[in-house]
Amino acid sequence: MTLAVQRVPEELSARVPAEQRRPGGARDDVRLLVSRGTEVTHHVFRELPGLLRAGDLLVVNTSPTLAAAVDGRVGHARVVVHFSTRGDDGRWGVELRDPDGKGTTRARAGGPAGTQVRLAGGVRLALEEPLSPASGRLWWARVSPAGAVPGLLREHGRPIRYAYTERDQPLSVYQTVFALPSADGAGSAEMPSAARPFTAGVVAELVSRGVQFAPVTLHTGVASAEAHEPPYPERFAVPEASARLINAARAGNGRVIAVGTTAVRAVESAAGADGVVRARGGWTDLVVTPARGVRVVDGLLTGLHEPEASHLLMLEAVAGRAAISRGYDEALAGGYLWHEFGDVHLVLPEEDADAEHCSGNRQ
Repeated sequence: MTLAVQRVPEELSARVPAEQRRPGGARDDVRLLVSRGTEVTHHVFRELPGLLRAGDLLVVNTSPTLAAAVDGRVGHARVVVHFSTRGDDGRWGVELRDPDGKGTTRARAGGPAGTQVRLAGGVRLALEEPLSPASGRLWWARVSPAGAVPGLLREHGRPIRYAYTERDQPLSVYQTVFALPSADGAGSAEMPSAARPFTAGVVAELVSRGVQFAPVTLHTGVASAEAHEPPYPERFAVPEASARLINAARAGNGRVIAVGTTAVRAVESAAGADGVVRARGGWTDLVVTPARGVRVVDGLLTGLHEPEASHLLMLEAVAGRAAISRGYDEALAGGYLWHEFGDVHLVLPEEDADAEHCSGNRQ
């Protein structure tokens, strides 16, 4: 997809969370751009309950964010290891990066096989093979002692951050209101950030208005802000109760609205060709594109993505190129903020453009 600009202006990067931008700020202070076809309106996030209706279903990702960045050394050189994905064989997909004091920069190439990385607490990892033949960015690594990574991240890890942010933040800043600790210590290398603006108050008001929630899990890997690659295989689970809720909403008058591209990937991975969602879990390599289309999702709440990002293909699959291009033109013209601490975009079906509950244009 080609948007009006090839790169988002630096001043539109959200450098700190919304609640830190002014005294008394809150997560739901972020702006909310709403697209219904090519019609665009402007809101703040706390107005979301008034933009949805009874019977709508929000699919939310419950994966917790890990403190997935750890300092280490390769020989005498300092490196930062981003722990991305835990494999079924005990190995971890990792990315090695060079520190720059402002997050981490992707100056270091992965490999070669056999590279040894020393970490805190006597933990070591050895690079074995690229996670994907198409990219040398992520490598499968064997960690010793086995099973040491969850404790390593708890004791010595910090959230992954990139140089467009102003400073390190505590892990709590990267947890969404829907995050649930997993029994095995699994989680997301990078925050499922579309859900970040939700607060307990917004959730309570949505429930009071008859909007339901369907929890799913997808543990996100390392995206690397510079790479703009299609997502790698990721672990997911759609429980039976959520599958029933999704199917019931589709059978009635409700709209299935995914909160984040991770929720789209999870629920579409559990949908058959007939559009019926069944309880399912494991690994998904699904990449949602306009050619593949969506079988279940009617709408999407998501952050604003770089013009080169592969996620834009998913947005186009949900809403069409014209709608997404118009929305991004409005976001750029309106000074919306990008990235995980930035503003959000609600994409709804075009047929709801004249619905009374979605009227108005407020800042």
